[in-house]
Amino acid sequence: MQPNEVERRASIGPHDTAAPATTAIVLLPVVRGAEMEQRSPEGRLAEAVGLADAIALDVVEARVVPVRNPRPATLFGPGAMDDITAVARSAGAKLVVVDHPLTPVQQRNLEKAWSVKVLDRTALILEIFGERAQTAEGSLQVELAHLTYQKSRLVRSWTHLERQRGGFGFLGGPGETQIEADRRQIAERIARVEKALEDVRRTRALAREQRRRNNQPVIALVGYTNAGKSTLFNRLAGSHVEARDLLFATLDPTLRRLELPHGREAVLSDTVGFISHLPTSLVAAFRATLEEVTLADLVVHVRDIAHEETEAQAADVRATLSEIGVEPGLRDVLEVWNKADLLPPQVRAEREAAAAREGAVMISAATGEGVDDLVEAIEARLAKHSEVREVAIAAADGALVAWLYRNVEVLARRDEEAAVHLTIRIPEARRADTLHRLGETVPVEEPPAGPYRP
Repeated sequence: MQPNEVERRASIGPHDTAAPATTAIVLLPVVRGAEMEQRSPEGRLAEAVGLADAIALDVVEARVVPVRNPRPATLFGPGAMDDITAVARSAGAKLVVVDHPLTPVQQRNLEKAWSVKVLDRTALILEIFGERAQTAEGSLQVELAHLTYQKSRLVRSWTHLERQRGGFGFLGGPGETQIEADRRQIAERIARVEKALEDVRRTRALAREQRRRNNQPVIALVGYTNAGKSTLFNRLAGSHVEARDLLFATLDPTLRRLELPHGREAVLSDTVGFISHLPTSLVAAFRATLEEVTLADLVVHVRDIAHEETEAQAADVRATLSEIGVEPGLRDVLEVWNKADLLPPQVRAEREAAAAREGAVMISAATGEGVDDLVEAIEARLAKHSEVREVAIAAADGALVAWLYRNVEVLARRDEEAAVHLTIRIPEARRADTLHRLGETVPVEEPPAGPYRP
């Protein structure tokens, strides 16, 4: 481990756990000829150590391991295998984290060679999510991801998987092997969890429909893990979601009401943070949660602009958004460059100029700087998808006036003896229904001057 890393970990202090932390080694294989990474090996290794910190592992060694020719059986070559064996024994490590996908055979062989438990990147992230899940929904989603991962790990690693169970009756035959029984049980459990999550999806769909009826647009916060989403969420909504300098500090989705400057209400959604090489099983398992992002009226991409690899992190977030069906080029995505207070003055000036060119908002969620500008930008983005019209309604038609107040945003009102004149902003989702009820209307380019101007 590098000296500066040792000093950093010493400054953090011991983890507040009753049992001693598990000693671990973190390895980052850098495979020659693999797809080029935007981030440096040192940055990737630091992130892997951060993931280990997230479940209170005591990392006694962290190193980058070049891999010239990946071995199907062990991934690493003989020289690296012997070196890591010696390090694990001298450090008394109980766990080795390999920040790279491992096949079931590779994981089994590494465990035998090193005589320790081995976790790959997917398994480590699953462990973190297992600890973070607080709600029933979050636990179900994590369990589904775990089961999907375990199903692929059922290789003939232990003798009990080679036994056969007897059949029923005299003609039952030899029966099924233990591995087949385990696979069947996992498949049955996956089916039950998926059914429970389908109920969660239906409940969320009903809640979304109610918000749509109430003309409450949804704003989804997304971003790389530890970018400051939860801190910003608390700042905007006056909430108290846990926000710590820790990867995946929060997992379960949270919804809160957000009051916009001109009286309109929106729903703010805080989602799980993204990370590079996010396991596909996690993306699939968290479909119910991520639907809040795919169906949001506005996606707010929170970036840690002070991080040295902020561009690479942003690229990973965009890739994950595309994977779940949110194309930043086709959807309305507002970039928020957070942690501006951590930038040196010269770098900050350069970032502010870049933000102005790219239509991003520079803020510090920790200090509150720029948050008012962000709220105004959010309201302006939401207004882009609305149509402003001026309508005249018969004074006797109180039911229609009441319906408009419930379903669209009333910007201005002028009462006359025979008619009620309203300036309304119609959300895109309500356009067809509203025009059907109104009949002939007179569009206007801008709402009237005054406090109702968007």
